[in-house]
Amino acid sequence: MPSSVKALGQARPTGAGMAPQARCCSPAAVQRWLPLLAWLPDYSLQWLKMDLVAGLSVGLTVVPQALAYAEVAGLPPQYGLYSAFMGCFVYFFLGTSRDVTLGPTAIMSLLVSFYTFHEPAYAVLLAFLSGCIQLAMGFLHLGFLLDFISYPVIKGFTSAATVTIGFGQIKNLLGLHDVPRQFFLQVYQTFRKVGEIRVGDAVLGLACVLLLLLLKLMRDHVPPVHPEMPPGVRLSHGLVWTATTARNALVVSFAALVAYSFEVTGYQPFVLTGQTAEGLPPVRIPPFSVTTANGTVSFTEMVQDMGAGLAVVPLMGLLESIAVAKSFASQGGYRVDSNQELLAIGLTNVLGSLVSSYPVTGSFGRTAVNAQSGVCTPAGGLVTGVLVLLSLDYLTSLFYYIPKSALAAVIIMAVAPLFDIRVFGTLWRVKRLDLLPLCVTFLLCFWEVQYGILAGSLVSVLILLHSVARPKMQVSEGPVLVLQPASGLQFPAAEALREAIITQALEVSPPRSAILECTHVCSIDSTVVLGLEELVGDFHRRGVTLAFVGLQVPVLRVLLSTDLKGVQYFSTLEEAEKSLLPEPRPQPYSGGEDSVLEHGVALLKA
Repeated sequence: MPSSVKALGQARPTGAGMAPQARCCSPAAVQRWLPLLAWLPDYSLQWLKMDLVAGLSVGLTVVPQALAYAEVAGLPPQYGLYSAFMGCFVYFFLGTSRDVTLGPTAIMSLLVSFYTFHEPAYAVLLAFLSGCIQLAMGFLHLGFLLDFISYPVIKGFTSAATVTIGFGQIKNLLGLHDVPRQFFLQVYQTFRKVGEIRVGDAVLGLACVLLLLLLKLMRDHVPPVHPEMPPGVRLSHGLVWTATTARNALVVSFAALVAYSFEVTGYQPFVLTGQTAEGLPPVRIPPFSVTTANGTVSFTEMVQDMGAGLAVVPLMGLLESIAVAKSFASQGGYRVDSNQELLAIGLTNVLGSLVSSYPVTGSFGRTAVNAQSGVCTPAGGLVTGVLVLLSLDYLTSLFYYIPKSALAAVIIMAVAPLFDIRVFGTLWRVKRLDLLPLCVTFLLCFWEVQYGILAGSLVSVLILLHSVARPKMQVSEGPVLVLQPASGLQFPAAEALREAIITQALEVSPPRSAILECTHVCSIDSTVVLGLEELVGDFHRRGVTLAFVGLQVPVLRVLLSTDLKGVQYFSTLEEAEKSLLPEPRPQPYSGGEDSVLEHGVALLKA
């Protein structure tokens, strides 16, 4: 890939040393805000060919998926298509990854169904508010907040969402009616109504699942095309690649054709998608109030109704999109700018709300199709966006005949890879305690998504705080006790450190001197300093010594600034041991303030 494409998304210097006005107007700063300026001047005909192929491939994937994801969100099918094109155009200007495609996803659609009560007005307003929050986070550089959602929590949530979405489509796959959306009631009612299965829907749905699986396996095992292959072989490879890449569109078209054939005969054994609103969506501001049979719901009441969704939806949207971007950037050998990605996804949701879109994010499945199709720049998204608009304008009347069981098959096959059973084995081998936040998140997300994410994040933070409050400490027994903390010492660890030193040095008979080896301690706070001062006094009263070794410069600065009395510290462990043993020894750096300061200054200069 040409270097200019590989550089797409790399952080660029902002002109250090320049005046603020010059920095904000420098070419590097403009390229950072509009990444397309980095690759557009080098755009070539070869890139155009690759982007056209990739854009068409993604477009043939996103149209049937968008119709299916609208069903997951509990919205009319056209809202899936309304949500599928704005991200293509925005990301062309602001995106820092050549692979990422923005649009409706299974997980985001599930969250929308939880928090918008299957009301389009709520879904569109949620897109607008989520976009505003995401834009604010991007401008304020608050992307680091996503780091507090740990890997086990993410995996627990995505696994629970996969089960919820997949099982939620069983009713459409089997042609069942009047099945509630709440997960546990859904499971109960699905098994209770097994006798009401529609044979036509079940047969067609299972056939679509098997066909999608077969095409996916073929796609994974198609050998790459080599220039030395005969033209006929290359043509056959191209046909197989096209059919397997556009498998969603192929299977849905096949199912619609079967349903139309039955419609002509006057007998319809399938539940159909039904009427879809025709034409492009009108451009209008998001609904800040909604009129119902019981009166008008104000903006404030709508916000209160969505509740925790105003935090969960934008955060999970950012998390999913940035995770997808970073994953494919690492595979492609380029970098992405996380804060620029926040701006891109935020502006997509804000502008998307003007055309009746619900919240969107980066799609892992369609991004994979984009990358495998050889996309060179975000310009491939323009082709995808145009294809979606053409579908809205000319094909919506044909969507009437798409069986819901075929769309259910598309959803099930799309979410199945999200359930990663291997993560349990990985966490068991790496750190078994991480299974706790994963399991807590996984189980509680079946009750309420926000509770699952909140509880899992809380457990992760508690595990982190426990490691801070109880840092590992290596103890070496000998003539002199040596204690070596494995990390920084902050105030939650002060009491644990004090207890460990007193137990092993002062509560034995006779008391013995100790050395605190601080090579791995890079920071301390005032609470720890006061605790160390008390410890030094306790050792002095018992007639023994507490010495310090390996103080790093930041720690030494803190100790010098607090003017500790009677502190002894040495450059090396050997020097400290010789000093504390009852035999002739070198003069320690101890005593008054002047001697401590002189040795501290010497170490700082070193």
